[in-house]
Formats: sequence, C-alpha cells, structure tokens
Amino acid sequence: MHGPKEPPRTLLWPARPGLARILVVVVCFALAIGFTGGSIAIHAHVLDVPTSQAWLLGLAQCLPLLIAARWPLIAWRVTAAGLLCGVIVMATKDEFWPWPVTSFLSLVFVLFAVAVSYERRTSGGAVLLTIVGVIAPAALLAGMPVWFGIILTGIVLIVLAFGDAVGGRYAAEASLAEHAELHRQDLARHAVLEERARIARELHDVVAHHMSVIAMQAEAAPYKIPELPDAAKDTFVVVRDAAREALAETRRVVGLLRADDEAAERRPQPGLDRLDELTRGATQSGLAVRVRVVGVPRPVAAGVDLSAYRIVQESLSNASRYAPGARVDVEVRYGPDLLRVRVVDDGARTTPQESGGGHGLIGMHERVAMLGGTLSAGPDPGNGWSVVAELPYGDPP
Repeated sequence: MHGPKEPPRTLLWPARPGLARILVVVVCFALAIGFTGGSIAIHAHVLDVPTSQAWLLGLAQCLPLLIAARWPLIAWRVTAAGLLCGVIVMATKDEFWPWPVTSFLSLVFVLFAVAVSYERRTSGGAVLLTIVGVIAPAALLAGMPVWFGIILTGIVLIVLAFGDAVGGRYAAEASLAEHAELHRQDLARHAVLEERARIARELHDVVAHHMSVIAMQAEAAPYKIPELPDAAKDTFVVVRDAAREALAETRRVVGLLRADDEAAERRPQPGLDRLDELTRGATQSGLAVRVRVVGVPRPVAAGVDLSAYRIVQESLSNASRYAPGARVDVEVRYGPDLLRVRVVDDGARTTPQESGGGHGLIGMHERVAMLGGTLSAGPDPGNGWSVVAELPYGDPP
C-alpha cells in the first residue's frame, strides 16, 4: 500500500523567472567554474595525471554543478561517474585519496541538491549508490584508508539528512499552503451555495404572495363577473388549480432549503420602501448615514426591490464592522432602464473587506448576477469603500 505522494520540491530552482533564478544561475556558474578549474589544476600538477585526462576528469566531476539546481539527479549521475573514473585512473598511483578536494566538494553540493529536490527514497538511493559505487571502490582499488572512507561516508550521510530536512520542510509548507487554498475555495463555494439558498428562500415569499393572489382572483372571478360563459369558468378553474399546485410545489421545494431550526417568513420581504428604517438602525450603530433618491421612484419587480435593499443592508453592515463611525452616502437612482444603488463610506480600511469571515460580497454578487446586473466593490478614491450595483428593471438575460 503506497503512502501519499510528496509534493514536488523546487526550492533550489525558483518556479518563476526573476531575480532569484538569476541569482541561482550565477552561484551555480561560479561554483562550477571555480571547482572545475581547481580540479583540473590539481589533477594535472598534484596528482600527476596527463593533461587530457585531467581536463576530462575535471569537467566530468565538477561541471555538472551548472545544472545541479535545475536537474540535480542528472548532475549527480555525471559527477558520480566522473569520480568513479578518477578512482580507476588513480588505482595505480600511491595517493591518499583519488580525487581533488574540489571534486569531492562538487559531489557534496550535488548530493545536497538531490536531497532537497527529491523524496527520501530517491535521494537515499543516490547516497547509497555513491557510497557503494564511489567511496568503496576508492578504498578497495585506489588505496584510500578505510577509516577515511568511513569519514567520507559520514559526510555524505550528513548531507543527505540536512538536505532532506530542508526539502521536507519546504514540501510541508507548500502542502499546507495548497491545502489552505483548497479550504478557502471550499469555503467560497459553500458561501455561494448558502447565499443562493437564502435568496431562494427570500424570493419564495414574494412568489408565494403573487401565486396566492392569482389563485384567489381565479377563484373569485366567476362570482364577480355575471353571466360568465362556461368555457371561461373552466379556464379560471384551470388557472386556480395551476396556481395552487405551483404554490404547493414551490413551498415544498423551498422547504428543503430551510434549516431545521429556520421557520418560514411570516411577513413580506423588505424593499426600498423600508430604506428609512434601515438607515435609522445604521445611525444607531454609530454611522452617519445620508440617503439620496435621484429620479422619480417607480414600482420595480419584487426581486429587484429585495436585492437593492439587501445590497444597502450589507454595505451598511460592512461599514459598521470595518469603518465604525464613518460617514456613509447612500444613493438610489431610478434610471430609464435600470436601478442604480451606490453606497460609499469615508472610513479607511486596514483589513480586507472579508477578513471577518463573512461573505457579504459573495452574496451581493449572487443577487446582482441573478438579475442580470453588474456590481463593483472596492476602495474609493476618497480613502473609503464603494459599492455600486446596477439592476435592470426587466427580466434578466
């Protein structure tokens, strides 16, 4: 049974191009050039290796540092092969160990990159192969003292442990950040569904009222209109029965959206006619609210009326929560084709609008989208917060 797969580690190679990646490239280039030059010089002048072989060994053992940050496993394979070739070349020479110090340091850096970048099984395998395929042959074939081989093995294991700890912490932090982002998205989706259910519950009362009126008028029509033809009476019966059936079905469906402890509304849903009552409550909470109505008020659809009221209510609630004591201007403009609601406060915000855990903006967006309108919310040039909603009078597209 396999455990969870580790997230990819990109600690040594930044995911996005920029200054950090340039810095990594410069460091790797400097180390590769410095170590390669030192390795070639030591091979040729200290270990007495022919110049052509010294160049080949130096390039193979140290130049892979150029790609160690981006492709550490490939760099390790080339470096390990170069060190093994060094063991073979130095097998007939009487030296303390078969590599220059710079070559072994190159191996240390490459192994660290492998341990940081790969999961433990891969990096552990690389270290094991290094011990068995590089250090052990040096002790067996090139005459390196066994006790010194044990020291080199300890160094390699320390590098593995340190690199694995650094890479593991980075992978854990990346995993936590990913889970936090997924959790935030889940909360946002839940908030959208919750707000849609709330909107449906509220609109149910509006629809129920109109369906009840239709049913009552269809029931009363035969008594109010004398000498009504039988065909018309039958039509009114069909209208009445359809209205009652639709009302019952609507109540049944919306009842599923209500919480167990949430009773059905017993009073009409609010609208802009209760705007004064809403602003009085906001004033009592410490806000200085000024309401302005532009244009000639006109009857609007119940959904538009309710949504406009809720948008003003949520905007005042946010102003009270995040900018207590602010001055708030509420403007309701009746245009020829749409109703425009604008709420602006002059309170500076030091925290995001939704930092308190609420989902007011999500709810406003859902209401406006339902009606086919537009909503903009964000910082106001006057160092406050602005919410502007445009709600069409007609049916949404």
